Amino acid sequence: MIKAIFFDLDDTLLWDQKSVERAFAATCEVAAKKYDLDPTDLEEAVRKEARKLYSTYETYSFTQMIGINPFEGLWGNFLDDDDNFRKMKEMVPTYRKEAWTRGLAALGINDTDFGEELAERFPAERRKHPFVYEESFRVLDELKGKYQLLLLTNGSPDLQNTKLEITPELVPYFDHIVISGAFGRGKPDPTIFEHALEKMSLTKDEAMMVGDNLMTDILGASRIGMKSVWINRHDKERNEVIPTYEITHLEELYPILAELNSK
Repeated sequence: MIKAIFFDLDDTLLWDQKSVERAFAATCEVAAKKYDLDPTDLEEAVRKEARKLYSTYETYSFTQMIGINPFEGLWGNFLDDDDNFRKMKEMVPTYRKEAWTRGLAALGINDTDFGEELAERFPAERRKHPFVYEESFRVLDELKGKYQLLLLTNGSPDLQNTKLEITPELVPYFDHIVISGAFGRGKPDPTIFEHALEKMSLTKDEAMMVGDNLMTDILGASRIGMKSVWINRHDKERNEVIPTYEITHLEELYPILAELNSK
């Protein structure tokens, strides 16, 4: 009997990928007005430099464990009360400026001041463009009251809460919100799933994980023997991690739940 559903946040309920793309497009457009460059080329260059730089910082292994990607580093403030987050808070202004300045340099433009201006522009654009998948609220409306709902998200509490602040309608649906940065480990670590089950006073057979990431949401659930639903909206290829179910739209959860609860 399924009593609770755990939802991932980014690219499961919130369309984070689209928000980041929109922020890049708006920021790179500013650069295209000042210099004769292709905004798509600049985005590609900045993404490449950001990934490269991000992996050189001493906080990198921590960000991997908690689940904070390089593009979140380009707009998060990391105001959390923890040594690693304090280091990130100190590091990100330089990281952002470097990523944008090096991105410009890759296109033959050497302008540090403008790199810094773009680095400040990007977080403002990202905050302006929160996207929620069109079915998210409909599905949560349908499930609320019938199931306990828990949000299980990787990331910095400060940044994940910022995402929730700019989409405040999501928060009331959830009985609990578990953020990896506050817990100390991220998905796919089994302990964060066990922690979430304890909060709900449930066993692994009474809950189900819904998420878009095979290597975090689905792998973590499978490690504790919990049922999982992989939301694969963008036709990603499977790897060795096998979800219990695969769907392309959140409304496909209804027949799955009906089947599981009729047994």
